[in-house]
Amino acid sequence: MRFISLDAPGGPEMLHLSEGAEPTPGPAEVVIRVEAAGVNRPDLQQRAGKYPPPPDASPILGLEVAGIVAAAGAESGLREGESVCALTPGGGYAEYCLVPGVQCLPVPRGLSMEEAAGIPETFFTVWANVFQIGKLAVGERFLVHGGSSGIGTTAIQLAHAFGATVFTTAGSEAKCRACEAIGATRAINYKERDFVTEFAGVDLILDIVGAAYTPRNIDCLAPRGRLVQIAVQKGVEATVNLAKVMQKRLTITGSTMRPRPVAEKGAIARELYDKVWPLLESGRVKVLVDRVFPLAEAAEAHRYLEAGEHIGKVILKVA
Repeated sequence: MRFISLDAPGGPEMLHLSEGAEPTPGPAEVVIRVEAAGVNRPDLQQRAGKYPPPPDASPILGLEVAGIVAAAGAESGLREGESVCALTPGGGYAEYCLVPGVQCLPVPRGLSMEEAAGIPETFFTVWANVFQIGKLAVGERFLVHGGSSGIGTTAIQLAHAFGATVFTTAGSEAKCRACEAIGATRAINYKERDFVTEFAGVDLILDIVGAAYTPRNIDCLAPRGRLVQIAVQKGVEATVNLAKVMQKRLTITGSTMRPRPVAEKGAIARELYDKVWPLLESGRVKVLVDRVFPLAEAAEAHRYLEAGEHIGKVILKVA
């Protein structure tokens, strides 16, 4: 099979098209003939040497794919020929990808393979953090930072669909308008306005920025508010005023997806199928695909994502 190899940790120029052996599924696994794969910020971190894959995962980049089941283990729950999208442990930038069967979901009716490839990483992450950990409820005020990202556009739409009032930050007026078009009540350009002043009193914050925002996130939360951290793009160590945390009875938490046990990811997949797939198939929630690159241009896809001008998802077309 063809796949994208990483010569050594570094910049996008370290990514090259290579050839190697196809994977073979174990009893509970499937091999997917990949038609499209999502490009995500964890891929950029892994490429730079800052996010090593788990010991038992493929060293090939790529955490989400869509395609056709080419081979299925007897205990996978799937059959050859089924169209699926999947959260992968790695290996997505390839013509064939090995995935636990429970991390696969059927391609939603009406969606292209490129759109389906943009679902797993962001939808698993948002569902687990906003709804399972953050416990977002109908009528609550929700702030998501980085609203024009793949995570952001997913969080805005799902929170809006489930009855929350959504606010967001983004880096340009065009991005702000795009966020409002998909369900945000109000979006502000974080380069020009202070989100604490604009959105004080929110019940839940989903943050990808990290330490640079932590004190202001605490100021922005309402009593009994929750801060859920899912990335640390601007620092990992913050000084926190614990008196404010105590006085407002706040919850500060967070999670990562990749190290979770397969069984946990399978449980998230089942909830997504029950609660979110109907929204995708009805068109109430969409996958915003910003740009599609051929597999051989994975380096260009990384440069484009790093530039930060996208709205929604960046996808590799593999087949």
